Amino acid sequence: MTKQLNNILYGVPLQAVAGNTDIAVNKLAFDSREVAQGDVFVAVKGTQADGHQFIDTAIAAGATAIVCTALPARMASEVTYIEVTDSAGALGIMAANFYDNPAAKLKLVGITGTNGKTTVATLLYHLYQAAGYYTGLLSTIKNKIGQKEYAATHTTPDALQLNKMLAEMVAAGCEYCFMEVSSHALAQQRTAGLTFAGAVFTNLSHDHLDYHQTFAGYIKAKKSLFDSLPKGAFALINNDDKRGKVMVQNTRASQHFYALKSSAEFRARILANTLDGLELEIDGLQVWFKIFGGFNAYNLLAVYGTARLLGMEAAEALTLMSNLPPAPGRLERVANNLGLTALVDYAHTPDALANVLETIKEFRSGNEQLITVVGCGGDRDKEKRPLMAAIACRYSQKVILTSDNPRSEDPEKIIDEMMAGVSPADKRKALRITNREEAIKTACLMAGNSDIILVAGKGHENYQEIKGQRHPFDDREVLARMLTLTRN
Repeated sequence: MTKQLNNILYGVPLQAVAGNTDIAVNKLAFDSREVAQGDVFVAVKGTQADGHQFIDTAIAAGATAIVCTALPARMASEVTYIEVTDSAGALGIMAANFYDNPAAKLKLVGITGTNGKTTVATLLYHLYQAAGYYTGLLSTIKNKIGQKEYAATHTTPDALQLNKMLAEMVAAGCEYCFMEVSSHALAQQRTAGLTFAGAVFTNLSHDHLDYHQTFAGYIKAKKSLFDSLPKGAFALINNDDKRGKVMVQNTRASQHFYALKSSAEFRARILANTLDGLELEIDGLQVWFKIFGGFNAYNLLAVYGTARLLGMEAAEALTLMSNLPPAPGRLERVANNLGLTALVDYAHTPDALANVLETIKEFRSGNEQLITVVGCGGDRDKEKRPLMAAIACRYSQKVILTSDNPRSEDPEKIIDEMMAGVSPADKRKALRITNREEAIKTACLMAGNSDIILVAGKGHENYQEIKGQRHPFDDREVLARMLTLTRN
């Protein structure tokens, strides 16, 4: 499909224009390798490369318009040049315009925070599907349009893929879409130009400082989602998180809060928390949920609050929520007939790991031992590595430090940095086994039939990334196989 360039530029703050904007263009691209004849190339400065270095390459490939933050010294006479202050933000707005602003035709709700994004987004998707609405999902685990699944490569897709998928949701008849919004996506303006019906803040703790450099930068990125909400939208905030109110300091949206410990519009009280599920009292109603873990009480409350703000009746929301399954790889039990408890969780931040281990502590009778297998990803925030090991040792009788997704780093050095967090008193309980499969096998060999094994860090992922290559690896499958292998 072709679009008029001047229509695509609607709402983009322009610094200067050289050439004719009343021209038809075929598509947008921010990768010069994707450019074809009649396209617009948007030069975006990324973490690995600066698109401005590839303007000539894009023109040679057929680009008829260039969007950039500085006009080149020499300009081709047959090409239109548009100078903007922020080309990443311009790309988002242009992508929304190119696909006829699909977010405005949906009730789009963004979920952001350090932990809980996937669970809240996934539960909301299942809730609205169960309520009879055709619904979209954009998440770390998978993207869905109704029942149709698409692989997810990022927590939040780039602006072009994002708007294309939202447009497909509109074409398919979706009324709602629930999407995770990562801090990277917000910092990179991938959501610029989107119209949100509402946004949810789950919590904020240590993560992604390799990218944001400072915690203040991380907070600023998360807060930008709420700063951009329109007047008619809602902002739903975890009032028990000390940074919750910071998120809505400058928002135009209506402010709503949920909490377990403080005053809030949406409140819950934990009545029972077992391996079989959670019993909560919400709005005076006692409800049993199939999801367990105290931290999941917050996730369920965020789902309930969102549903109520979107107009669903309390009884309908709670009845449907009581049957919802947990998100894959989130405190997921691995079935076995041995009597032991085997769990896999995505916890890859200190706060998330502490939450999971605190939940497991509540289930323990005190006689069984907890064996935790955990690693840290390469090319990511190094500051959390010793913290993760220290937390694992605090709650566990045995800890096996292993490889996660080492990416380009030496896994032994990652484990060295984790070991720095193990106190002298805890060194007797900590093992290091770099090979993740061997680490899981060792945990199974060490476990008695009444013990608990937690394999943390990768959750739903079905690969291990080593030196730029993704190798098949699923903690759930490996744990199930090793439980069988070590008991035969």
